[in-house]
Formats: sequence, structure tokens, C-alpha cells
Amino acid sequence: MALIPTKPAAAPPPSPATAPMAGPAIRPLSAEPPRAARGTDRRTLVVGRGISLAGTITDCERLVVEGTVEASLHNGSELTIAAGGTFKGEIEIDEAEVSGTFDGAIVTRAALIVRATGRVLGNVRCRRLTVEEGGQISGQIEMITEAPAAAASAPRSGFAPLPDSPPPPLRAEVAAASV
Repeated sequence: MALIPTKPAAAPPPSPATAPMAGPAIRPLSAEPPRAARGTDRRTLVVGRGISLAGTITDCERLVVEGTVEASLHNGSELTIAAGGTFKGEIEIDEAEVSGTFDGAIVTRAALIVRATGRVLGNVRCRRLTVEEGGQISGQIEMITEAPAAAASAPRSGFAPLPDSPPPPLRAEVAAASV
């Protein structure tokens, strides 16, 4: 008598009450390209809590710091330092929002926002500055006054030297924290 191999019976799917709580659900493949391929995502680096990173960061459009970063980043678009996060080094970026600590040299071509829990130490160059009540800035501040088109066409060989003449008066917007 010959034995005929058979396929094992498929197990029934687990009921919601007995299903394990594992990672994210697997989604079926679709004909739609991923978000990155559609151009809606930017190159983002997130340094999470408890993580330290040191070096030079290149080709990063958006940097989110929740841990500690000692680096230089030039020509990025957006920096976010979360409460408890620390960035030490040099950065040239379009916009920055600081809720943690920044220590070094920062150039923001558009805006720098220092939240109520934020501390900025060092040299600051920015076009617009907003400091919430409780936010701290310590160091040298220079407001950028030339038109954005002129700034974009200027060669970027690091940080520009400070002018011999005194900088224009410092304008700071202070926003009250909403409760």
C-alpha cells in the first residue's frame, strides 16, 4: 500500500481575541508608487531619544533631533530640536525650531523659532527671529537683511564673516505661550 503525500490543513485565522499584538499590519501591494517616489517626502533624518550621532550630515533636507547630535550640516531645509534634544556644531538651514538645546553656529535663511523650553548658545544669523516667553538666546546675533534672491546667488563657502559696520538693530518677536 503506497502512501500519498498530502498538504497539511491550513490553520484557521486567529480570532481578534487570540491574535498576537505584533507589529504593523501588512498592506497589499498597490499600483500607486510609494510617497517618496511621488516627491512628497523629503530626505529626513531622525535622531531618536538616547541616540548620539557625530560627524558631517550631507543630503539631509529635514533633521529632527530628539537625542544628541555633534555635527555640521549645510544647505538643509528644516531643523527641529525637540525638548530634551541637543545639537552641537554648525548648521546652515532654511528654518529651525528649537525646543531643546542648540550650541554652536546657526544660519537660518528664513526663520529661527526658539520655543519656551529652547536654548540657543553661540553665533546666530537669521532673517526672522521668534522667541517664546521662557526661550533663551546667549551669544552673538546678526539679522540677515539682504533679499532672499541675493542670498541664494551668493557663494556658500561656509559662514560669511561679520561686517565691519555694526549690524542693523536686532528685532525679536516674543510670543506669549498659550496655556
